[in-house]
Amino acid sequence: MAVPKSLKANPLIVGLDVDTRERALRLVQELSDQVGAFKIGPRLIHRYGESLVRDIAGQAPVFVDCKFFDIPSTMVAAVKASFDSGATLVTVHAQAGREALAELAKLEKSLNQDRPFQILCVTMLTSFSPETLPPVLKSQSIREHVKSLANLVKDSGLTGIVCSGEELVDLQGQGFYLVTPGIRLPLEKAGDQKRVMGPAEALAQGASALVVARPIIEATNPRKAAQEYAVEILKQQK
Repeated sequence: MAVPKSLKANPLIVGLDVDTRERALRLVQELSDQVGAFKIGPRLIHRYGESLVRDIAGQAPVFVDCKFFDIPSTMVAAVKASFDSGATLVTVHAQAGREALAELAKLEKSLNQDRPFQILCVTMLTSFSPETLPPVLKSQSIREHVKSLANLVKDSGLTGIVCSGEELVDLQGQGFYLVTPGIRLPLEKAGDQKRVMGPAEALAQGASALVVARPIIEATNPRKAAQEYAVEILKQQK
């Protein structure tokens, strides 16, 4: 897979869902030796842009999670810009279609000549439940949508997938790099995540990396919270 060894060794990705550069960098400094990568999205990127990606990338791999969904040329340009700023992982929507994904596969191959880089294709958001799917998507179950989109991703030449723990069983063993958000320890609140799973269970079902945000960054002691996840991950890796 086109990801750095550090992320393969430690599959925990912490989402920096905060509002200020100072808070984000403080969390990076506090947690960089405990996690495999840090995820930032529009909440921070629209405020601080390329410079924040570069600052974090100097300490740990950065996952730029803006879920690009546009015409092929715009998606290619956006992903290339993210790479140039220092990103190691970048999300796009699988629903962008075959043409866009095929062009992105060519870009990913080219960029990997410089350094490890992985494009991740978002299937169905973990905030969706069968009841909250948009009307145009209700003709199929969430699992059916995910399997169909994953096939499209594979046929287009990409290998990175974002899916919930509930869909891992359908995608494991197919050569995908599977990134799973909606990860929670027992007794933790799900928040607006609808399809959640524990870290050990997700890894056992084929997840390559796990995304955790609020349970860690909103904890009284974020470092301790990250260590609790690390313990659960280690149990599965042994």
